[in-house]
Amino acid sequence: MMSTTLRFGPELRRLRVEAGLTLTEFSVALNYDKGHLSKVERGERSASPELARRCDAFLGADGELQRLAARPEADLDSGTTESPAGPSRWLVGRRAVLSAGTGVLIDLGLKLGSQALSSVDNPLLGSYRTQFDQLRKLGQSTAPHILLPLLETQTRVIAGLASDTRSASRAPAFLLASRFAEFTGWMAQEAGDSDAALGWTGEAVELARAGGDPHLGSYALVRRALVTMYGGDAAGTVALARRAQSSELPSRIRGLAAQREAQGHALVGNEVDCLHSLDRARELLAHDALDGAEPVIGTSHVTDPAAMSTGWCLYDLGRPKAAAEVLDRECRRLPPHALRTRARYGFRRSLAHAASGEVEHACAIAGELLGVMPVVPSATVNSDVRSLARELSRFRSSRAVRDLQPALARVLAPAHG
Repeated sequence: MMSTTLRFGPELRRLRVEAGLTLTEFSVALNYDKGHLSKVERGERSASPELARRCDAFLGADGELQRLAARPEADLDSGTTESPAGPSRWLVGRRAVLSAGTGVLIDLGLKLGSQALSSVDNPLLGSYRTQFDQLRKLGQSTAPHILLPLLETQTRVIAGLASDTRSASRAPAFLLASRFAEFTGWMAQEAGDSDAALGWTGEAVELARAGGDPHLGSYALVRRALVTMYGGDAAGTVALARRAQSSELPSRIRGLAAQREAQGHALVGNEVDCLHSLDRARELLAHDALDGAEPVIGTSHVTDPAAMSTGWCLYDLGRPKAAAEVLDRECRRLPPHALRTRARYGFRRSLAHAASGEVEHACAIAGELLGVMPVVPSATVNSDVRSLARELSRFRSSRAVRDLQPALARVLAPAHG
């Protein structure tokens, strides 16, 4: 009898063709490499659980693809986390959550039982919420690889406690765990691991659904669009962002999605659609009420996200002077402690000035930022650092450029210890 692994590929292809999707369209929708999906369909590569879940949900297979991709029961019972593609770093299924959570809690000396949340409801949840806010702030001044182990552990701990409580805290605990998972995904992306970033984002969606939040799944599309944007995939970015702009969604998610759509249009120089999307983002985010009851979705350090994105997009649209004016204004409004955010938009600001011919000013901005990059290394920010290095290479005769080159080289090619 054909193994489940070999049956998965043909069934996936049958469902895809039945849905009227080309392999290219399917790869864009799932944010997976087209070549990888082709090999999976031909049975040359096995599908990861995450890929199986996405295919199943997108094609409406009612769990059949996940069942075909499941490992033999013997492997599951053995407790191993290994798969043909290597160990999963983000899955927080019930069994994994409870085993990880129990060990961590004992190590911390908390000795919490399975009814921990029901016995100390609000104080415990409040403590974890405070910790989340502190970790999010710490993420602005700490290397991602330092925070990731703690974020992964705490996501599993809170999800495990939520799984075992029957109190009124069950839903809010799952929702808080989902925010930990979403932030873990962002730190993974900053560390340069897009697969882990998407994996943790998927887990955030599942945890949010368990907590009764039907909307975070749409925000996950915005997060996935960020990955495609940094990958240079304009069509994929726009397609994902548009799927997160349903009128039933909260205005903040729709506004952030419209903002991401604008960035996708800007990548290919589509100014009309870009500016239209920015107008829509500005209107939606202006009506967004942040009451502080829940962690803010998206950036919490940019005062006016739509304005900052306008400056970002204007550079990609070939209007660097206009971009520099907007980014100068908006970057002055960033809080001093938000080093990661200041670097993200500051290098784009430096790029805009360099492209406008204001080389010395561009170098002065970049010089300050390059000094903090070892503290907050970022795979996403490095894309603009590389662009800046290429832009400045046109001005090799400039003293400011020559003085900046060693610092640029250190950030782009860090020493290996």
